[in-house]
Amino acid sequence: MSSSVTQSQTSHARRPWILLATAVLLVLIGGTIAGITQTAGGAVSVRQVHFAGTNGTMMYGLLYIPKGTTSKNPAPGVVAIHGYINSHDTMDGFAIELARRGCVVLAVDQTGHGFSDGPAFANGFGGPDSLAYLRSLSIVNPDNVSLIGHSMGGWASLAAAATYPKDYRSLVLVSSSTDTPPFAPMAGSATFPRNTMVVEALHSEFSQLMWGVPKGSDFPTSPRLQKLFATSSPIVPGQLYGSIADGTGRMFFDPDTTHPGLTFDHAAIADAVSWIQQTLTGVATLSANNQIWIWDEIGTLIALVGIILVIFPVGELLLRTPFFRSIAQKVPVARPAKGTGLWIGAIVLDVIGILTFFVFQNWGNAILPASALFAQTITTGIMTWAVLGGLIGLGLFLLWHFLLNSRSGGDFSSYGLISASRTIEWVQIGKSLLFAMTVLAAPYILLYFLQWAFATDARIWVFNAKVISPLTLRIWLPYFVPFLFYFIVLGLVLHGELRSERLTPGWEMARNVLIMSGGFILFILVEYIPLLAGGTLLSPTQPLLAIVAFQFVPMYAIITCISTFFFYKTGRIIPGAIMNAIFVPLLIVASTATQFPV
Repeated sequence: MSSSVTQSQTSHARRPWILLATAVLLVLIGGTIAGITQTAGGAVSVRQVHFAGTNGTMMYGLLYIPKGTTSKNPAPGVVAIHGYINSHDTMDGFAIELARRGCVVLAVDQTGHGFSDGPAFANGFGGPDSLAYLRSLSIVNPDNVSLIGHSMGGWASLAAAATYPKDYRSLVLVSSSTDTPPFAPMAGSATFPRNTMVVEALHSEFSQLMWGVPKGSDFPTSPRLQKLFATSSPIVPGQLYGSIADGTGRMFFDPDTTHPGLTFDHAAIADAVSWIQQTLTGVATLSANNQIWIWDEIGTLIALVGIILVIFPVGELLLRTPFFRSIAQKVPVARPAKGTGLWIGAIVLDVIGILTFFVFQNWGNAILPASALFAQTITTGIMTWAVLGGLIGLGLFLLWHFLLNSRSGGDFSSYGLISASRTIEWVQIGKSLLFAMTVLAAPYILLYFLQWAFATDARIWVFNAKVISPLTLRIWLPYFVPFLFYFIVLGLVLHGELRSERLTPGWEMARNVLIMSGGFILFILVEYIPLLAGGTLLSPTQPLLAIVAFQFVPMYAIITCISTFFFYKTGRIIPGAIMNAIFVPLLIVASTATQFPV
């Protein structure tokens, strides 16, 4: 009996160390895979570059340089520009494949995005400055340059083409448009821009905005697109219009995907690569269908899992130290909702979030436009949605508490909000803040390592974790308290009203992920099934926020895991709430656009 207990204690003591080693190993493996893929096994070097643009605006990007490229042997050049609320990594697929074929590629952060100075939309979205910088490099043939832009990155490319009409040979618009007032610098025509391929999504959320048609299947008959192609007949995908030699070449493709899906699509990348091969000289003839970029995404996903995973063993180990040990209190006796009431509570939690997702964010942007205090409209919209939803959730929770649960002995100590003596533990709250900051240092140390060693972040598709800068912290700080309120309310509901009396902490964590992430999966399906069936989004006037909703699936998985894990480790909802209020807004702030100059 004694031996069995000793073995159990030893296993418990070793568990966080094993988990910590696993997390670090995943980051190393993922970063190595991403690094090998980005460099095409050593055939390409990848450099982080900073350069000054208009009015001293500092721009950031990754520069992909094929082996053997020198000032005496300059290569063709390509500027790859991401879309709104994304960053340079969104264009990795295009950049990797073009660099493999001998092009020097600048994957740049637009102004107000990623690591480029703000505000967003300034200086032609950063497009003209990016083209000028690439052409200034001695390793690039300045007369053999192309532009690729996804969504708003297409407008950045158009701004570059309009500013420097003789400084590029061709352009690829990936789900973007030449006729999108007021963003396009000039309307498209048979002669502007030069040699243009349009790659549009068959199920585009932005078909009306980009080309003035209700559905992606209507693109071939769009008057805007036909004007660009100098035809009045339906445009035939894959057919060459005009003349590449004269600069009037036009081609259209419509891969079977969505607007954001085009940056994660084999066919879309193949179409873009093929056009560059046709319109620039000196590009290797390697088949456009020969692609390796997906391994970069696999690598960064593995690294992302490691980045998130490291939070839990570091937290557990810190709770064993003398300073933080007092945070770990006994988990209070559960007095949650039961049976049907529990599941009604879970459904109401999901329904509130889903039904208010568009409305509250739009209210937030209308009431709180970008300012020195709240500099990012997307983050402000999410904050408003969270706070207003939190108020509704708190009201319903209090009704349940006072009308039902308090009669059976439930109080705020049983929910993990206050101590058993029914006092607010200010010292413990202060320690919890320091604890959360110390724990979160671990994933950010690994993120800095990823950037230093492999010039990459941790991500999958449109969801990523990036290193933070002093500017990121400055923008994040005003959002901390509103998000803290929301995560405290969420903790009350999940670990008070909806806590299970039967499930182990691990299974309860899985159940909470299902409740929170599952609600958004259902929301996305309801929105997108009509679109994928050949129609439009269920809410066709909200395409941007419908796309933003995708990120809430992994985000809520992270939120609920942190909240549940640290509730059972500390017996309180505050440590997990503080950690989420730091980490989640940091993830959002670092990955979206800054509209106000700060």
